[in-house]
Amino acid sequence: MIAPGVVKAGACATLIMLAGFDLRMRRLPNAAVAAFVALYFVNAAMAGFGLAAWDIHLAAGAASFAVAALMFRLGWLGGGDVKLAAGVFLWAGPESWPVLVVVSLCGLLVALAVVAVAGMQRIPALAGVSARLDWIAPARGVPYGVALALGGIVAVLLQPTADHRMSLAMVRLLV
Repeated sequence: MIAPGVVKAGACATLIMLAGFDLRMRRLPNAAVAAFVALYFVNAAMAGFGLAAWDIHLAAGAASFAVAALMFRLGWLGGGDVKLAAGVFLWAGPESWPVLVVVSLCGLLVALAVVAVAGMQRIPALAGVSARLDWIAPARGVPYGVALALGGIVAVLLQPTADHRMSLAMVRLLV
């Protein structure tokens, strides 16, 4: 049997890898996003989520997909971001608000970094520094997958595992 922490660690490692891909290539590989989503189902099965919990998580993922797809249609997000957002909010489920705040704040910081690099490119004395920051160059767009990955890590860490269920059961027996 897989230890519950291993699934969460794997999900977090996948998110870190996705953030790196987005910074380097502005692409989020479908296989990695699918692996992140699959790890949710493994965690949910191991934690013994009931049908109501599955429904809430699936609804959060579907709602996120719908909103992100609209943003894609408007040209605000990339296709990989849409799929990753759905996966992140699938993991978040009823904890979507804190995750949305983290994603929004991190997205703002990433966008501000892109704007700062754009400003540096206009100053001749800083042109050499901005050339080293090509991984966040404004011409390449905003790597929003980084913000989604950080929010996803929060979503993963907020989810209960089988160990949590046993701890809660023991507390209820003692009380």
